[in-house]
Amino acid sequence: MTTADDLFTEESASPVVQSVALSHLSVELGHLYMEDFRAGEGRLREHFRRVAPWAQAAVEQTAGLLGPNRTPRISTCFLIDDYFTRFSSPPEVISALVAAAGAAGLEIDYVARESGCARAGDVEVATLVAEHVVHEPHEGVNGGRPPVTESGWLSNGERSPVTTASAMSGPSRWRPPRQSAVQNHSIFVDIEVWSGPPEDRLWSCPFLASVWQLQRLGLLRHGGRPIAEPVEVKVEQLSENWDEMPPIVQLNPRASALRAYRTFTPLDSRFLPIELAVRTILGQVWIDPLVDGQVCGRARGEGMELPTEPVGRISYAFL
Repeated sequence: MTTADDLFTEESASPVVQSVALSHLSVELGHLYMEDFRAGEGRLREHFRRVAPWAQAAVEQTAGLLGPNRTPRISTCFLIDDYFTRFSSPPEVISALVAAAGAAGLEIDYVARESGCARAGDVEVATLVAEHVVHEPHEGVNGGRPPVTESGWLSNGERSPVTTASAMSGPSRWRPPRQSAVQNHSIFVDIEVWSGPPEDRLWSCPFLASVWQLQRLGLLRHGGRPIAEPVEVKVEQLSENWDEMPPIVQLNPRASALRAYRTFTPLDSRFLPIELAVRTILGQVWIDPLVDGQVCGRARGEGMELPTEPVGRISYAFL
């Protein structure tokens, strides 16, 4: 016997994708590495002083795109590197960040651990994204270069072939690398996604940054459910142990959603090579069309037309 409220469907025929709250814009106020923290309060204050005008410009631009009489939903976030190096403790580091940001008139809504882009709870997030990298064999490929799933290397084209000439053969002819989606001239990049054995991979900084962008764009799901939902915690309540800190902490209880239709990140110019790698990686990650369609449909309902490719929803200012 069933009631009117009962609904039975084939699970494979109608996968359920849970939606997430979405802001109009996610503004990342920076990344923190051990050397930046050890440089002291002055380094942190200088960082936020440089970032503040760009963050304000992004807010104004978003408000302009939405039009009059509409208040944009904008959240801020900050990423701390606890993956490659562990330093100090969460309460000390985040307190310093909050104070330095406040001195520049900025408020940090969310703080994320970079290790949470590798693993969040029981979910191997980086592995999940790596499994959705689409390997595109190039014309004339002979298997000399293994796919990224085996090699840990990803490129945006075809590198120059490595040839070995025998003593009796003539000299081999050099061929330049070739970008797949070339416009006039190639810009070829080859990116290390991970190193080490498969059972103990060390994920690269660009790959973890790619995972972080997908998280901010609301495009990550595991079994249809969001990954690493923000946990509201006060700074003074944080554990001294990084492993006990949630992957994403919500510091501002009034903040708009962490995830957003678009992301903006003002960065020091030293991060430009990393972000080139991020964009190359994201251009080869398969996004679940149900998830992407959900996000794009909601944006359309708010009068925003998003670029077809998620990488087009990401913007930067290099300082």
